[in-house]
Amino acid sequence: MNVLVTGGTGYIGSHTCLQMLEMGYTPVLLDNFSNSKASVLDRIEEVSGTRPVLITGDILDKNLLVETMKRYGISAVIHFAGLKSVGESVSEPLKYYSNNVSGTLCLVEAMSECNIKTLIFSSSATVYGDPSTVPINEGFPTSATNPYGRSKLMVEECLNDFYKANPDWSITLLRYFNPVGAHPSGKLGEDPNGIPNNLMPFISQVAVGKRECLNVFGGDYPTPDGTGVRDYIHVMDLARGHIAALNKVGHSKGIHIYNLGTGRGSSVLEMIEAFEKASNKKVAYKMVDRRPGDVAECWADPQKAQKELGWYAQLEVEQMAIDTWRWQSNNPNGYHD
Repeated sequence: MNVLVTGGTGYIGSHTCLQMLEMGYTPVLLDNFSNSKASVLDRIEEVSGTRPVLITGDILDKNLLVETMKRYGISAVIHFAGLKSVGESVSEPLKYYSNNVSGTLCLVEAMSECNIKTLIFSSSATVYGDPSTVPINEGFPTSATNPYGRSKLMVEECLNDFYKANPDWSITLLRYFNPVGAHPSGKLGEDPNGIPNNLMPFISQVAVGKRECLNVFGGDYPTPDGTGVRDYIHVMDLARGHIAALNKVGHSKGIHIYNLGTGRGSSVLEMIEAFEKASNKKVAYKMVDRRPGDVAECWADPQKAQKELGWYAQLEVEQMAIDTWRWQSNNPNGYHD
């Protein structure tokens, strides 16, 4: 099966492509490199022995999408391409609505034109807003506390409406919790442009000497140690979740919604401690004000994915820290090496 993977050279996309190759799928990658590097292709080839096709372009370019889908006989789409910084979305909301919402609508229009009816969408646990209780299951009410989350929620609502008008489609919404870790080879990992927006790459860049200090946003949340609690999931488990969704429900008509998380929450300070243990390095940090749009705690009830997809997270926080450190210490400058 030829599968178009938008954002395929990004952090989650690249790890998923590797697993797709191992499972016999043929991923065709499309990326504009707004937050990734072209040299990711070299690493995928080095690990897998296969160099996937790469199309350089944007999901807002409908003609390119249609041309690519027809040229490569695409039969399904996994849609990762999207901007993902909560902080940046607060300061530049229109950028997020244009890329994340308009870009997805453009992609779906191109799919319709090419008669491709299987879509797996990279959504987010941010669509649950500030949940009243945890763990969070798929039936929880949705809302958003920032433009990034709102853009994901808008896309989900658009896809729900689209499905009602096109019930012969299979649309899967995968609500990720917090992806961390790296490929066990140490060849692939998270290499954000500029200052990292996520916790683990920032921790690892402090440990490797690339940054001086980690800012911990808020030490006064109503959590056991005062810092935010999140459900951190290893990127390799997350990648397996996409394959499971493609295998199990990718050809079943309907809107399929799954949480991809471990079902356990870890605080920022617990993640720092795990990383210090894995790296044998001290991570300098300081407490600063809460970040606009953040919530106190958020973790998944992943039972639906386990029951319907046969998927569950297998890797613990300790392994996430070990693999992150292997990647960062082997690649202190990321893919620029």
